[in-house]
Amino acid sequence: MIEATVMALQHRGVAGMSFTDILASSGAARGAIYHHFPGGKAQLVAEAAERNGCEVRARLAALPADSPSGVVEAFLELVRPVVAASAAGGGCAVAALTVGTGSEAEDTTLRQIASTVFASWVDQLTERLTTAGLDSDAAGDLAGTLITLLQGAHVMCRAVGDTAPFERVARTATLLVAHGYTA
Repeated sequence: MIEATVMALQHRGVAGMSFTDILASSGAARGAIYHHFPGGKAQLVAEAAERNGCEVRARLAALPADSPSGVVEAFLELVRPVVAASAAGGGCAVAALTVGTGSEAEDTTLRQIASTVFASWVDQLTERLTTAGLDSDAAGDLAGTLITLLQGAHVMCRAVGDTAPFERVARTATLLVAHGYTA
């Protein structure tokens, strides 16, 4: 159910997904949702986004840290297929939590979860960049820029149906880091 929810978040967002879709995609029985997620849709969405966030953080932790430019290049290669999926109509399951669902209290909780997940990605990239030789301030700035680049690329590439916006900013990021500009 978690994986089906991640896919639904990527393609339809919180407001567009339903338990019926999740059950059909996962093959789970209707009673399983309330058994495993007594908090309903909000709990299922929160747990799916948190799990997806942990998976991404683990991939970021595995990036080589041989040099700052090496980290940036490895990051861009890691996210390139994800951005291509966005160009084809997907998106970021975590970012989906930032778009209104209709309930102000639920929206606040989900945005807080997204904020925490994004911060964990920045922290993980900061660690890789620091290990690669950047000072912590420059590493934090660059990590935040890379995550912002990724999230903006999701939106832009989905809007135009092509990865060209990502490739443009990826080239720019690579050139800036290769020439020593990190903050």
